[in-house]
Amino acid sequence: MEEGCPTFFPPFLPSSLASPYSLIHSFNHSKLETSTSHYRSLVAKLPLLKAEIAKVIVGQQDAIEEILIALLASGHCLLEGVPGLAKTLMVKTMSEALHMSFRRIQFTPDLMPGDIIGTEILEEDHETGKKFFKFNRGPLFANVVLADEINRTPPKTQAALLEAMQEKSVTYGGENYPLPNPFLIIATQNPIEQAGTYPLPEAQLDRFLLYIKLSYPSETEELDVLRTTTGTLKPEIGRILSDTEIAELQKLTRQVHIADELLVQINQLVRASRPENTDSQFVREWCDWGAGPRAGQALVLCAKARAVLHERFAVVPEDIRALAFPVLRHRIAMNFRAEAEGITSDQVIDELLSAR
Repeated sequence: MEEGCPTFFPPFLPSSLASPYSLIHSFNHSKLETSTSHYRSLVAKLPLLKAEIAKVIVGQQDAIEEILIALLASGHCLLEGVPGLAKTLMVKTMSEALHMSFRRIQFTPDLMPGDIIGTEILEEDHETGKKFFKFNRGPLFANVVLADEINRTPPKTQAALLEAMQEKSVTYGGENYPLPNPFLIIATQNPIEQAGTYPLPEAQLDRFLLYIKLSYPSETEELDVLRTTTGTLKPEIGRILSDTEIAELQKLTRQVHIADELLVQINQLVRASRPENTDSQFVREWCDWGAGPRAGQALVLCAKARAVLHERFAVVPEDIRALAFPVLRHRIAMNFRAEAEGITSDQVIDELLSAR
């Protein structure tokens, strides 16, 4: 937990804490719809959850935290990393520790929308002899869905995820089918091989709450990987949280307090990423367009989720800075000259944060 930050459900805040924490004094904790002790017990399980995942996954702590933030914020995330960084294992391990159903969909050029959503099959009633169509649910009907190498399938199939990601339901044959709750899509893509890939359209990229980039492990971590994965022992993953408890934590996340000063900072940061609104010469020179209002909503929700993950009931500036990159990097479009010069959206975000 960060030093000087209010702890979870504080009875009061130290007077030494300066704005933006001052507004938290007047926050009415009685607004919570469930008892404080119950929420405390749920939040106390989150460090245990991260420890359980760490039994299998060596390193990648930032990525694990960001995936959990997406889950608490009821969003979806896009993972980008070279092959061999345990992306699939990470997601599968998390779903086991959460006692939630998990399905993996391998996206290929010939994958059709019906392969992920489901399709109708003709069945016969053995008593009456009448035939009827029955909807056979596809692999999308799971709590955690890993869309592996999503950029290898055509846009038509990619678009099949749009309704599911936004509405958490699918429509087939005029009927609406709700997806399980909680529902989390984690898509992966390979940054190396671009031949035969279909870049995700901007509309679908914006549906992902977070765009998480995985890096190589450190030398010590990689040595631990060699030591722990080449023997006979296989760690057993305990079930830390249930789907019902995750749903309660998602509800709690939206009740986390954020001061108006921090909302103003988030709004200014998002607006500063737009060439037509910004004072930044760097943005005007290298960006085609900036982040939209959904980016601000995403940053607020993710900051609240990070506060819960760190056992706080108030957002602090560090929450915003820690999540600015995964929230904004896929919502800022660079111009052709920037792509030619190797200027990335991460550099734009870094420039904007440095100016604040």
